[in-house]
Amino acid sequence: MRFRIEPHTLEQMVKRGTNQDEIIQVMNTEKVEHVKQGRLKKSKVFPFNNFWCDKYYLQKKVEVIYTVEQDEAVTVTVSVVSNS
Repeated sequence: MRFRIEPHTLEQMVKRGTNQDEIIQVMNTEKVEHVKQGRLKKSKVFPFNNFWCDKYYLQKKVEVIYTVEQDEAVTVTVSVVSNS
């Protein structure tokens, strides 16, 4: 299925510590989970081994929330959960 990364998602990725390559990888490789309001989510844990907000993290989990419109997945937002 094709997907489109919306401008809001691109803005949030910078603020939340991910990038377009990671979003694409999540969308292309991970399993779908159903979340509230008919939205869908895919997530993946990436090695991080770096500091974020003055704390060191080994990994980060990138979560992409999206909807399906016709035959296209359209991102709603992206979040990052850091794992120490």
